[in-house]
Amino acid sequence: MAGQAVLKLVDARESLQYDEWLRELRRYVNRLTGDPDLADDVAQETVLRFVRAHEETNVRTARAWLYRTATNLVRDQARHEAMRRRKPVPVNADSSSTPEQDLERSELIRHVRAVLDRIPPRDRELLILRESGFRYNEIAEVIGVKTESVPTLAARALKRFRTAYEGGVE
Repeated sequence: MAGQAVLKLVDARESLQYDEWLRELRRYVNRLTGDPDLADDVAQETVLRFVRAHEETNVRTARAWLYRTATNLVRDQARHEAMRRRKPVPVNADSSSTPEQDLERSELIRHVRAVLDRIPPRDRELLILRESGFRYNEIAEVIGVKTESVPTLAARALKRFRTAYEGGVE
């Protein structure tokens, strides 16, 4: 399994937590970028950095630290090179849906991904974190704003998303 090198750095008691973080971070970065390979790389790099930072200092809010670091790594990647050709999010292979439903779902995912690409990066990150179940204080820490401003920023981001979605231009 990917990430085993990272897991070897910690004792068996902590490895389950790190494995869970890897899965969460992969999902988050995949949703953020649409690139499963990049998601795997960023998730592993993020957990590795956490292990190193955790050995040197006491990271108080691990989850927020991990997501903030992953977000920054994605931003760095985008700054240093053009994003790789995006792979479509795979349709759930073990579902009992019809081919028509699978096609509709993949088209909807493609359309939402295109809309997310058209809104500002902070809005995209905020909406994905919100959809992932993060609380406002966690979102604030990840995107680097005050907790009190998250509801307003979320409302504005949602409005921008709706406007772009209803515009239908891809």
